[in-house]
Amino acid sequence: MAQDGRTPLMPHATASWLVDNTGLTFEQIAEFCGLHILEVQAMADDLASTKYTGRDPVRAGELTMDEIEKGQKDSEYSLVMSKGPEQVRRTKGPRYTPVSKRQDKPDGIAWLLRNHPEISDGQIGKLIGTTRNTINAIRERSHWNIANIQPKDPVTLGLCSQRELDAIVAKAAKKAGIEDEVPEDTKLGGDREALIEELRAEREKAAQEAELAALQAEKEAAEEAKAAQEANLFGDADGDDAPEQTAVTDESE
Repeated sequence: MAQDGRTPLMPHATASWLVDNTGLTFEQIAEFCGLHILEVQAMADDLASTKYTGRDPVRAGELTMDEIEKGQKDSEYSLVMSKGPEQVRRTKGPRYTPVSKRQDKPDGIAWLLRNHPEISDGQIGKLIGTTRNTINAIRERSHWNIANIQPKDPVTLGLCSQRELDAIVAKAAKKAGIEDEVPEDTKLGGDREALIEELRAEREKAAQEAELAALQAEKEAAEEAKAAQEANLFGDADGDDAPEQTAVTDESE
């Protein structure tokens, strides 16, 4: 690994090239490429399980010949990686759309033209990733496949996100002076309050019924207990009288 912690884009291929084309030590190559020294040695001995095609780090802008010469002169020297060329990033033009979804673009464009005429062609092109010619052809119904185009929501088709669509619609509406006015629904609020009151009354009624049922059950239990107690008392009295009657009978005999 280089002194600044970076490694080449293709470490093994770079190491293979350095082994074949320089006099650097295995330690220097391993350190620069971020590999183990045994991996570099296996490449040098042609014992690696995978054969790598060498990649020139000088042409790639990752290493200079001056650095290589310094390393060859001093085996303790650590190679310093050069700053590679800046990657060219695409910042303009229509957005990229996967090949599998490109056939859905006309449907999404037709949906936008029908449901959001306030959106400009430039905004549609940026959102969907299409050209003004295609948009005009669909609008004028001169598109080569117009008979098979069916307006469909581009979000459902996966051509854009709901957030991107909402942002463009809001921006276009603001520019066109269109404001969404949503009238206050007082009826909905009244119905909601009435429903809450109805639920509260039902809850109170259920609580009262449960309380009455509990009192009734308690009363019935008390009456059953009293009746059982009285039955036990009468049973004991009858048992006490029976021996006396038997004794009287015996005396008469």
